[in-house]
Amino acid sequence: MEIIISSSSNKPIYQQITTQIKAMIMNGELKSGDAMPSMRKLAKGLHVSVITTQRAYDELQKEGFIETIQAKGTFVSAKNQDFIREENRRIVEKHLEEAVVIARGNGISLEELKRIIDTLYEEEI
Repeated sequence: MEIIISSSSNKPIYQQITTQIKAMIMNGELKSGDAMPSMRKLAKGLHVSVITTQRAYDELQKEGFIETIQAKGTFVSAKNQDFIREENRRIVEKHLEEAVVIARGNGISLEELKRIIDTLYEEEI
């Protein structure tokens, strides 16, 4: 699991960690049931305080992305699949909304836009 911390980012470090772990879960890089590194191990690897990684894990747990099992560790939550699907649907809708705005602004008809989407959907990317 590779997390990159940017000192020039305006986001707090815990938020950078949280955002990147969420992205890994959302794109399937981290799967349901996968073990997460301990807070201490993650803190050491990122050269940040344990308090920072604890805050990131607390956020991820509160949002249902990870779960901690006493004496076993922290894992990607199995309960988050519906949430992930809904979150991904929201992202797709946002991108499609942007595509519609661009299409309308450039005189692309709805039928042509649908053909483009159909073609893209059928391509193996």
